[in-house]
Amino acid sequence: MRCRIVLQTQIHSKGVFTVASKKNVVPEARAALDKFKMEAASEVGVNLKQGYNGDLTSKQAGSVGGQMVKKMIKAYEDGMK
Repeated sequence: MRCRIVLQTQIHSKGVFTVASKKNVVPEARAALDKFKMEAASEVGVNLKQGYNGDLTSKQAGSVGGQMVKKMIKAYEDGMK
């Protein structure tokens, strides 16, 4: 079964940002979102473990989140073509 993750995206005067939290992600999409996060982390060289990752620096956490947003924007733009 394929799972498509849909996140609420808002346009701000300084760019695009995505609003998501664990409470507004349906349980069926959570595993796909975690897999996506792990892939983004490996692409930027950050070692994530399952569960709590509170030992990450802000720079590491930001690079993972930034990579995720970058990939989501690219996928959206590719879908518009």
